[in-house]
Amino acid sequence: MRVLITGMSGFAGSHLHNLLIKETHWTVIGVSRDATGERADPRTFWWRLDLRDADGVQRLLRHERPDLIFHLAAQSHVPTAWRAPWETYESNIRSQLNLFEAIIANNLSPRVLVVSSNEVYGAPRDAGDLPFRETHPLRPVNPYAVSKAAQELMALQYHRSHGIDVVVARPFNHIGPDQASRFVAADFARQIAEIEAGLREPVMTLGNVAAQRDFTDVRDVVRAYLAMVRLADPGSVMNVCSGRPVSVQSLLNMLLSMTDARIEIRTDPSKFRPADIPISYGDSARLREATGWQPTIPLEQTLRDILNEWRARVAELK
Repeated sequence: MRVLITGMSGFAGSHLHNLLIKETHWTVIGVSRDATGERADPRTFWWRLDLRDADGVQRLLRHERPDLIFHLAAQSHVPTAWRAPWETYESNIRSQLNLFEAIIANNLSPRVLVVSSNEVYGAPRDAGDLPFRETHPLRPVNPYAVSKAAQELMALQYHRSHGIDVVVARPFNHIGPDQASRFVAADFARQIAEIEAGLREPVMTLGNVAAQRDFTDVRDVVRAYLAMVRLADPGSVMNVCSGRPVSVQSLLNMLLSMTDARIEIRTDPSKFRPADIPISYGDSARLREATGWQPTIPLEQTLRDILNEWRARVAELK
């Protein structure tokens, strides 16, 4: 089995690679726009490629002829999408279009997992909308969410009109080791680790800590992706989530309980989004029933792993 992972050098992509190397005998081909990763395993190969380059994507699929594609590559940071909406649309929509067109042009028949986002649901109108289920209307409220809704619609259109074997994952917020510090849990952990090391004053700056989100460990999320490509029906759309809302304040409190540092908390208005969603959580019953998947890593363990990783990173800087 030849497996292509777009965005393999990214957060979820790197964890997915680790899972596939550990649990399968598949050959794994990674694609990254900015850099190629290390050959950590003889079954791992890399392409340095911008997926917006249609000719490059044609060459990639013509040469590698994958049996399975995990399409994870995306501009996934919501604040960046507000600042650069066209870049987000182009990165997320055009790249996927190039993949599907290259599949058709090269007469390939891979199974394709497209990673969407819970952001496509938008904000609940009332308590009856929650938990979000896959049948809920798409009501995106930011440019990133619009791009993901477009990716979903495109994926299902190519499934229906061209017979491409597509499954769509809608992951809710996933966190874990190796996540960039522009995301909330990693941002908190980085600030705490730097304060513990004496590299910054004992003050943390925060955005909207009242927001409630559905957090799942990235290592559980990539297990869901693997389960979906193995067991989900073609054309399926499935939530990947824990099913419970947790406030950003609760994340902060758990991380602060893991340090002896005395830290002052300050609000930073620049970290608030133009249109924020007060609460979002999902129902993963469809995924569980189809695959047997369940999240296994407790949130407290995830946060401890994130904090310890940032402590190790910061120690290297001293």
